[in-house]
Amino acid sequence: MQTPSVQRVCVLGSTGSIGVSTLDVLARHPQQYSVFALTARERVAELAQQCRQFTPRYAVVLDEGRAEKLRGLLAEAELPTEVLSGVEGLCQVAADSQVDVVMAAIVGAAGLRPTLAAVEAGKKVLLANKESLVMAGPVFMSALAESDAQLLPIDSEHNAIFQCLPFPCEDLNAAGVERILLTGSGGPFRSRPVSELGAVTPDEACAHPNWSMGRKISVDSATMMNKGLEFIEACYLFHAQPAEIQVVVHPQSIIHSMVQYRDGSLLAQMGNPDMRTPIAHALAFPERIDSGVPALDLIAQGRLDFEAPDEARFPCLRLAREAVEAGGSAPTCLNAANEIAVEAFLRGELAFTEIPTIIDEVMKSTEVVELTGLEAVELADRNARDLAQQVLARIQAGSPQPASGQRSESRSI
Repeated sequence: MQTPSVQRVCVLGSTGSIGVSTLDVLARHPQQYSVFALTARERVAELAQQCRQFTPRYAVVLDEGRAEKLRGLLAEAELPTEVLSGVEGLCQVAADSQVDVVMAAIVGAAGLRPTLAAVEAGKKVLLANKESLVMAGPVFMSALAESDAQLLPIDSEHNAIFQCLPFPCEDLNAAGVERILLTGSGGPFRSRPVSELGAVTPDEACAHPNWSMGRKISVDSATMMNKGLEFIEACYLFHAQPAEIQVVVHPQSIIHSMVQYRDGSLLAQMGNPDMRTPIAHALAFPERIDSGVPALDLIAQGRLDFEAPDEARFPCLRLAREAVEAGGSAPTCLNAANEIAVEAFLRGELAFTEIPTIIDEVMKSTEVVELTGLEAVELADRNARDLAQQVLARIQAGSPQPASGQRSESRSI
């Protein structure tokens, strides 16, 4: 695929925190980038405002009702943007022949199909939707290997690892890598007494000390499931075994991750906690462009601290490691159960400490199978969600947990 002088960008999930940061970077470089398509789940007013600023060829929303509302807003503004809806619309704009770069920033399982469409169409894919790899790692990596797509990680941790490795790097051992150190802040409850976590509110869980993120990702950070999902993603992105990755709690979020080499060298990527840095890096790779992020002042920062994660406080880390070690559909089930549990917590229907309870029971009650294709991934995802809803209903009803070794009702895959 030849790259034109102005690269056309499709932003999947443009009204979320990553999407907004992406548009901020793009707006700084109008001679290099133009916005071809913007998509949102339900924030029609915000999407309309983005269309006014960037005049994309297409805008996509989740359903036709919201699409009609968006068409009305764009007609009032006399904008020529064409409005599409549904997964089909998302896949259409992600794979459009005029698109050069796709920012995959839809949160959760909903981002899988359009991200895969971009990969299969050979695009430069900036991957912020970690769930695509978590729930469909083998299928996703197989599609990537069979296409001309270029995959660049956007999560600050994976982007940091990417920057600390030689390029390309498909064999850590051949590159002299001993291990990858995946850093995490520990979230807002790193030092809160464990006995108090059951009373945590959604607003408290979403008040991250360093990063500005969407509510779902913020809760994942508070449980450290976000780090667990990143652990799984790193295994696929960097062809790593679970034993080659170590999670390190770093409260300041200044070192975004590190790579330790055989000769004793430890390379770290550092910077202020702002997602525009990895976005700008991946967008322009292998070149460098201004991201709008202030330079890091190490003297003002003063200190950097590190500690081991407490898995008694953060059982989601253990569950994620167990899932990637089990392989097959286990990470798919982990992700599905987590999404159901987090949604219930954000609605005020589940205690914070019951999020890992649901995930643990779903994983113990589901047979691990090989993922032979996208249909198998989506079936595993549906079955795990159904089971998670059953567990949630039982918790809400105050029913006892199944006896040890007893499987909950679930459908085979």
